[in-house]
Amino acid sequence: SITSALTALPCLSAPGGVSLVVPQPNINATVAQNILLSVEYSCRGAATVEWKHVSSWGTTKIVEWKSGNYVNISAVYKDRVTTFENGSIQLRNVGMRDAGYYFVTVTEEYGTNTYGTIIVNVYEIIYEDLHFVAVLFAFLAAVSAILICFMWLCNKSLHLFQKSTTHKLTASTTEEIELETIEC
Repeated sequence: SITSALTALPCLSAPGGVSLVVPQPNINATVAQNILLSVEYSCRGAATVEWKHVSSWGTTKIVEWKSGNYVNISAVYKDRVTTFENGSIQLRNVGMRDAGYYFVTVTEEYGTNTYGTIIVNVYEIIYEDLHFVAVLFAFLAAVSAILICFMWLCNKSLHLFQKSTTHKLTASTTEEIELETIEC
């Protein structure tokens, strides 16, 4: 469960308040993939971690939690988000709407805070497009084969018809010549 992923973890000593490291600021994913939005924070006291998603569809608060105290996950992300004590979150089964900017804010109990940003690009899987092209190519090849066979049959029929017509024509001209000779 999500709350079991969190344990009471006091912040480490950090000079100057709170610090945040984002090791992978750009993530490329495909539809239906799980992604880890990885961060690592340190601070002097207990910290509150908040994640937001910003895209062309608007801004959505994903989750907010305080080390060991509470986890508040947005209803939209309820079954898709897992939180980790280092401030990271995992987003399961991403879709095209999950592309955009992910902002994390870490605020320590003394009021200092820091921000991090991760850009997520989500791409559709193109296997369906390749499948369509393969089927279309096979269909066109089959139609071409049928048309070639049809043209061959037409050509054969034409040759047979021409032989038949030539033979009849020769016979009728011979009769006319014979008839003309007899009349004279």
